[in-house]
Amino acid sequence: MNNILKYLGDLFKGIGTLWTGMKVTAKYFYKNMPGARIFAGEIVTQQYPENRKTLQMFDRFKGEVTMPHNADNKHKCTGCGICEMNCPNGSIEVLTSMQTVDGKKKKVLDKHIYHLSMCTFCGLCVKTCPSDALAFGQGFEHAVFNRSALTKVLNKPGSELEKEEKKEAPKVETPKVEAPKAEAPKAE
Repeated sequence: MNNILKYLGDLFKGIGTLWTGMKVTAKYFYKNMPGARIFAGEIVTQQYPENRKTLQMFDRFKGEVTMPHNADNKHKCTGCGICEMNCPNGSIEVLTSMQTVDGKKKKVLDKHIYHLSMCTFCGLCVKTCPSDALAFGQGFEHAVFNRSALTKVLNKPGSELEKEEKKEAPKVETPKVEAPKAEAPKAE
């Protein structure tokens, strides 16, 4: 008897969830019909690809990873490799070389390779970058016939590291406080 009651309970629960889904479907279906003011609420479904020209993605959208460059073709990536270490799939390769700059040997970024075909868009590379050199782009159309087209070099040819100007700490003048004069002991 318990099995029959459990079966009937599951059956009515299934019918209830089916009804909930059908209400949503009906709302979208009858939205543009005359006299269909019964259903309230705004529909947010994008009609892609018909609205490709007016399509706007949300700010929090995680598209492909990009490396922003300024107008002088300079980027912020120091080549530290933290993004490469934190990537769970190995989607990022940071290739560096040692070069002498101002008489000192420094690590310089040669190529920042991003394998979009392996990326899960987890965002660990963007979150852990200490110099904020990586960001998410708005691009999402990545259908290609050749998988090698999904491998991208993020730093542009001829780009250099953007050097931060050293800001001097503002000088704070401390007011000079004169020490109180000690009084001479009085002779009695």
